[in-house]
Amino acid sequence: MERWVMGEMKPTPRLLMGPGPSNVHYRVYQAMSTPVIGYLDPELLRCMDDISEMLKGLFQTKNRMTLAISATGSAGMEASFVNFAEPGDTVVIGVNGFFAERMTEVAERCGVKVIRIDQEWGKIVDPEKIIKALKENPHAKICGVVHAETSTGVREPLEEIGAHCKKNDTLFVVDAVTSLGAGEMKVDEWGIDVCYSCTQKGISVPPGLSPFTVSSRAMDVLRSRKTKVQSFYLDLLKLEKYWGEERVYHHTAPASMLYALREGLRIIFEEGLEARFQRHQTLGDKLKMELENLGFKQFAQEGYRLPMLTSVYIPGKVGDASTRAKLLNDYKIEIGGGLGPLKGKIWRVGLMGETCRLQNIHLLMGALREILK
Repeated sequence: MERWVMGEMKPTPRLLMGPGPSNVHYRVYQAMSTPVIGYLDPELLRCMDDISEMLKGLFQTKNRMTLAISATGSAGMEASFVNFAEPGDTVVIGVNGFFAERMTEVAERCGVKVIRIDQEWGKIVDPEKIIKALKENPHAKICGVVHAETSTGVREPLEEIGAHCKKNDTLFVVDAVTSLGAGEMKVDEWGIDVCYSCTQKGISVPPGLSPFTVSSRAMDVLRSRKTKVQSFYLDLLKLEKYWGEERVYHHTAPASMLYALREGLRIIFEEGLEARFQRHQTLGDKLKMELENLGFKQFAQEGYRLPMLTSVYIPGKVGDASTRAKLLNDYKIEIGGGLGPLKGKIWRVGLMGETCRLQNIHLLMGALREILK
């Protein structure tokens, strides 16, 4: 039998200006190339402890249960519901985009009753509407919100919702996949009980882990479950024993990804959170202005636009897929198209983590001017 031998893969370097992933710092790649060690090796356990402490700083929380789940941000969403939702529970979710829709599906698969608070994509879900729904359903166990809706570029205000949830013993679950590492995420101050993210956007580490934090109140709820957690792999009670003091084997941790995350977090804290968030805000504003000067209108609701992800309407004369393909093939720049009902209507341009540099704005705008002239 003839054997096929694949050639070496040499991916073309890209400027990643889509909704994720973002470009990766060379130090992160260097960290990933260091030797793999065992899942209970004392050096790997120290690495996990370092990650936990730095994630507490990034989430701005004192939660003891702060870790990185060994899977992408989608697993963080799954973990948020398979652990805290049981069949028959009531869950209130604000729905204003693709990933909020996904949150409802994940919750429904847990056998809960989902009460949707729907809003037009591109606008925030009015916190008062969510609070009203919670008041009308006082036994709701969970309230779920996407902080930075990746499909629209909208930033949802969290403070009022968090305060209400805390006062009324409702668990507040927040998706911070696009915002963590590129903008403020004040878990304790905003009353968030469960918050998950990813590594490949604001943190600028390859995809593969989900930063995750859980309040002590939520852990008490988890321990009082009437049924077993549906997922063995995502069971936080088991993960607590691995990431905590007991160090009980649960799964083979992806050592190289943990090295990468540790280094990515070190880079963030070397820059400083305030400086990092200001960089994203300043350059996000600059990108929006440059796109407007080129004839692109903003899609996301004014006053609630994300700094790290800009969404714009595609002018009628501009081809969506053809222009993005030309950017990718001729200029090695990736931007994102619309999802779901926004396909062919908007572009999503990311300035996250390492990608968030002034020269990258100039490169993109120069390429667009050449293509659209």
